[in-house]
Amino acid sequence: MKILVTGGAGFIGSAVIRHILSNTQDSVINVDALTYAGNLESLPNADKSSRYCFEHVDICNRTELDRVFKTHMPDAVMHLAAESHVDRSITGPAEFIQTNIVGTYNLLEAAREYWNTLNDDDRKSFRFHHISTDEVYGDLLHPDEQEGNALGKELPLFTEQTSYAPSSPYSASKASSDHLVRAWLRTYGFPIIVTNCSNNYGPYHFPEKLIPLVILNALEGKELPIYGKGDQIRDWLYVEDHARALYKVVTEGVIGETYNIGGHNEKQNIEVVQTICNILDELVPKESNYSEQITFVTDRPGHDRRYAIDSSKMSKDLNWTPVETFETGLRKTIEWYLENQSWCQNVQDGSYQRERLGEINLPDIGE
Repeated sequence: MKILVTGGAGFIGSAVIRHILSNTQDSVINVDALTYAGNLESLPNADKSSRYCFEHVDICNRTELDRVFKTHMPDAVMHLAAESHVDRSITGPAEFIQTNIVGTYNLLEAAREYWNTLNDDDRKSFRFHHISTDEVYGDLLHPDEQEGNALGKELPLFTEQTSYAPSSPYSASKASSDHLVRAWLRTYGFPIIVTNCSNNYGPYHFPEKLIPLVILNALEGKELPIYGKGDQIRDWLYVEDHARALYKVVTEGVIGETYNIGGHNEKQNIEVVQTICNILDELVPKESNYSEQITFVTDRPGHDRRYAIDSSKMSKDLNWTPVETFETGLRKTIEWYLENQSWCQNVQDGSYQRERLGEINLPDIGE
């Protein structure tokens, strides 16, 4: 296959490309605008492969997208390009609307126009795989909120049938793009597949996100900021497990289906940070414990309290389960950051120095 990957210089996109080049015979066209979170250093040695091609293209540029499709004639699209940081979306939602909604629309139309030119066999085998997030579902019942007959029962999980209830500009923009993609199937018969995944972590993660930010701040003796009480719960998925799942979906998934992908690792944010500190105490010991750097800060506006994925459909239909536990994946992640400090310095080009984003003053409107 020849697979067009949008956002291939980003965190998850680069993991997908590394997986394809290392474990398959497929070719990849990497389409990326190289914004602050996209970096070709996340694809070491990819440009030495005859099966890899990079196109420096913004998905909002329809003319360039048409050229890319005409030039490379892909067999499938894996759409990962997106603005993805919730805090940034709170203070600057416009870029999220432009990239995640308008960009997805442009990509859908460019891909559909190309698809219409294919012969019958190629049309039937073509796939447009849209990669989304569990945040489109809103949040779930938190253990602290269990009352009455809910006590003792298993807490609910996100399934493929869960209704959408996004809370942030980021998740709302991703929900919008999901709706567009499904509408293109219903209206035009365009062959789409959608996946919604839980929180990813692993190597090459831009350090505005929780795990890399905590690792780097800890090593530099800086505060380790935790929103609110740190009791927000996330389901953590190692990025290389996610890459394997996404390749399974684009090659074996059924047109029109949605697949939820989770790591089976529900952890409170404070637990994640404390675990990082404990591993760093072991690997890079110092006089005091790293946990002494933990500080609690004002919570994020509209912060969802719990996400958790039911990925049984992925397991049953596509025979996928995550390989890494949270403990093994987190240790691998920390060891990677310890060994790749130059990458960390290079991606922080002066425009972002791990300062807090998304802090706003909300008006007092009463109860």
